[in-house]
Amino acid sequence: MKTRYEDVEPYVTKDGSEIRELMHPAVHGVGRNLSLAEARIPPGGETKLHRHPKSEEIYHVLEGKGLMRLGNEEFEIVPGDTILIPPGTPHNVRNTGAGVLRLLCACAPPYSHEDTELLD
Repeated sequence: MKTRYEDVEPYVTKDGSEIRELMHPAVHGVGRNLSLAEARIPPGGETKLHRHPKSEEIYHVLEGKGLMRLGNEEFEIVPGDTILIPPGTPHNVRNTGAGVLRLLCACAPPYSHEDTELLD
């Protein structure tokens, strides 16, 4: 299975980020244990504080810079950083740069609105 970035329509998740599901079982009919998406957060934008009770996530920063809140920690994120988000851990990201903050998000089990609890 192969997807092309230009062919994937973005949508907004419960946390407020714009997502392109690059590979997701419910969308592409392949796999069942993992999804891969790109998140885009505009300058000055911020996702809502949330957690995923079941899903483990990995964020990889492609472009821009931001401030990551992960549990009780806050730290800067820049291109090349990779962050593990264990299931049930509250988290959000704020874009602190002048350009779009782009992240790759791997999620297992795959992302779902039902597994997203808003905390703000």
